[in-house]
Amino acid sequence: MSEAVRQSLPATLLREIAAGKPITRTQAAALISCGDDELPELLAAARSVRDRFKPGVITYSRKVFIPLTNLCRDYCGYCTFRRDPWEQGAHTMTPEEVLGVARKGEQAGCTEALFSLGDKPEMIFKEMRDTLQALGFLSTLHYLEAMCEMVVRETTLLPHANPGLLDLEWLRRLARHSPSLGLMLETTSRRLLAPGAAHHGAPDKIPQNRLHTITDAGRIGIPFTTGILIGIGETLEERIDSLITLRDLHTRYGHIQEVIVQNFRVKPGIPMAQWPEPSRGDMLRTVAVARLILGNMNLQAPPNLSSPDYEQLLDAGINDWGGISPVTPDYINPEAAWPQVAELERRTRAAGFELRQRLPVYPEFIKPGRDLWSWDLRARVDAAADPQGLARSVAA
Repeated sequence: MSEAVRQSLPATLLREIAAGKPITRTQAAALISCGDDELPELLAAARSVRDRFKPGVITYSRKVFIPLTNLCRDYCGYCTFRRDPWEQGAHTMTPEEVLGVARKGEQAGCTEALFSLGDKPEMIFKEMRDTLQALGFLSTLHYLEAMCEMVVRETTLLPHANPGLLDLEWLRRLARHSPSLGLMLETTSRRLLAPGAAHHGAPDKIPQNRLHTITDAGRIGIPFTTGILIGIGETLEERIDSLITLRDLHTRYGHIQEVIVQNFRVKPGIPMAQWPEPSRGDMLRTVAVARLILGNMNLQAPPNLSSPDYEQLLDAGINDWGGISPVTPDYINPEAAWPQVAELERRTRAAGFELRQRLPVYPEFIKPGRDLWSWDLRARVDAAADPQGLARSVAA
């Protein structure tokens, strides 16, 4: 970075952006590359933007994690969740197992049933086709639809589904029983599809296909969760491009209820086991620049992936901790335990914020999503929401 740019960061650029001036791609690229001596000014600017739009309250969603199936047709270099049918730990949950986990969540004060699953495993695995046939379903998506409907019918929980790529028909079908849906963009970089890169062997990680799903969700007004995954081989400029792309989609359709900045974590046995993890400074810079790009959008970073000092993420401008489970582990990152809700609240209050439990659909997206929901789902959301659209109070 040139000396002229260095001198301009704290003196002019950050002050103007914090006051509301739109940030350009070139400015964002300079900020995400700033030195350690400039990081405090960058964080201060991000906090200023967050506090202008989202003052005083940090939210989280109390959830159960339901890994409906860990069979997947994608082979990502960083994933320890997916299995082939013959591998140890391969499993597709039965309806009884799904309902059992959901009921444990009810008893623990949860409001969210987070469904995570591999993308269309029946397309390459006969074993999955046989399992679905035995269960009475044509596809994994048909099974997911039925399980979301069952959770709404049989429990007080609200589903949030992350099923991978979806067309318009399936977006509409799943939205009837799931008040919000999600798909991580991860990155706009096609370079990561090359042999040896993170997304080689993962046909569902083609960026344009993922953007098509996110765009279609916007066209029909589905409250949608997405985000980026950093440290998987993308450049800093590609991170900026991904964030700007999501901002522009939200500007057009107004449907992105939150953007997650998730950091890659090394796990034994994955192809990227020797890959370097993003540093704490790298994570803070990325989150802070994301806040400056996204403005008043909800910004989340998972605390369990930044332990032990996850409260530093508050300094970078987040306003949400994401899903926290008192019942189930993080099956995507099993090495990273969730923080206890009481400890999360203590650290959040120590930083000067009130911790509030939200639903899987954010308060400002409840009304826009209602036209897509079944009558049963509308009743469940109404029963779960307080007058501000957050979750009705439960003991921590």
